[in-house]
Amino acid sequence: MDTKKNAEEKTTPLINFSQDGVTVAAILDTRKELKDGNYPIKIRVTYKRDRKYYPTGKTADVKSWAKLPDAKSKENVKKKQAIHNSFDIVKGIVEDLLSEKNGFLFEDLNRRIGRSVVNNVNESFKAKIEALKSDGRIGSALFYSTTLKNLETFAGMEIPFASITPSFLDKLEKHLLNEGRNYTTTGMYMRHLRSIVNDAIRSGNIKSNAYPFGVGKYEIKTGEGRKLALNLQQIKQIVNFSDGTLTTERYRDLWFFSYLCNGANFNDILKLKYSDIKDGEICFYRSKTLRTSKIKKEIRAILTPEMQEIINRWGNDSSKPGNHIFPYLNGKETPEQEKAVVAGVTKRTNKKLKIIGKSIGVKGLTTYSARHSFATVLKRSGANIAFISESLGHASITTTANYLASFEKSERIKNAANLTNFES
Repeated sequence: MDTKKNAEEKTTPLINFSQDGVTVAAILDTRKELKDGNYPIKIRVTYKRDRKYYPTGKTADVKSWAKLPDAKSKENVKKKQAIHNSFDIVKGIVEDLLSEKNGFLFEDLNRRIGRSVVNNVNESFKAKIEALKSDGRIGSALFYSTTLKNLETFAGMEIPFASITPSFLDKLEKHLLNEGRNYTTTGMYMRHLRSIVNDAIRSGNIKSNAYPFGVGKYEIKTGEGRKLALNLQQIKQIVNFSDGTLTTERYRDLWFFSYLCNGANFNDILKLKYSDIKDGEICFYRSKTLRTSKIKKEIRAILTPEMQEIINRWGNDSSKPGNHIFPYLNGKETPEQEKAVVAGVTKRTNKKLKIIGKSIGVKGLTTYSARHSFATVLKRSGANIAFISESLGHASITTTANYLASFEKSERIKNAANLTNFES
């Protein structure tokens, strides 16, 4: 048996609750020792031998944990109250779930924990991160972790919600910009912080009249990232590019496959299986919106001869429908491992695309430009915007219209020049 897990079993929970097969306990999580020699205090939920742990933001060593129930010092009384607050939040959600028609499910608990406040901003972020990880949303968890690190660098390890005012947000924005973050990145951090504040208001832990975001308060700035959409001639140059190495050709072809597959991102492409090929089409759902969209839109991309050639050249054995089309994932990875594989392939592809872009005179060529180019090439060819919207998997045509508009500055410049092209 794992000695650290065994050590956790030997520590006595501070508080216990059990109902209908679900157990909630405030425990000292001794599976991993912290740098200061303490261990994190967490709320452990057990159901059908499965366990999930939710942070309280508090720590203790084994000896002080054993003495905590009877401790009378002001600091320990405050710590016990914080632990009880965290425990009560989780216990309350569990009781609510048990009373509902669907009963208890960890995924429902994780979603609601992510909307609950645990004492302060830092701990609420940690609870959100743990809930996202438990839900397999590793990318989102990483974004929230990065936001928290930047927030703690600016304001410390215990940030009360009362301190999140418009003035605080203005100063935080200036700090982030001074640290070299651009407006796009800063806006991303601010939206994550706003989400935590929104969760706190919904759970009733802070009052809505204290809301610091919005008109007349703090408004999140938006930076305009460089969205590159290529024309057909540039795409032809990429497809025909070769430096004589198979590595470059492999990642070049993955980019081209992404472009042809309705601009699918690499996360979706690497998860494709041969069983997703149906009647000459590749059928899949966008991972990015699968969890959040009420209506699940299946995307269908015609399997063109060019795509089949790429599969034949770089793909797995096609005799088993359960095989992934490309040889990067095997379906046995944890969410963290899957995320790392996709990130690695994307990074290597972007490295090769930078070399290709430099050779053909295109700056900013990345995996994202495949999706941008797919949409824009269709638009310029006269394709119906409803078809483009369906192909991209957008929830509405309005979303597609706004998406396309952001790529067409070069077309507007060209058309403006035509207004005074008197020599033609």
